Amino acid sequence: MAQLTVRNVNDQVVRALKQRAAAHGRSAEAEHRELLRNALLPGQESFISQAGALRQRLRSSVDSSVLIRADRDRDAPS
Repeated sequence: MAQLTVRNVNDQVVRALKQRAAAHGRSAEAEHRELLRNALLPGQESFISQAGALRQRLRSSVDSSVLIRADRDRDAPS
């Protein structure tokens, strides 16, 4: 992987980056990578957003273990 050095960054920008990183539970460097990726490769972020929305839509309140157990009990020899 390549390395990137950014010089002469405004102190206010650095503070904002560190605050944003802390809010996301990442290092400032990891947050910087994420910001660059989102800005330069927007199609990937769109896919991630769409996958998250689909996951939420398909989330069920039914506990599958209850259904499986009921099936096993129903099929068990008497």
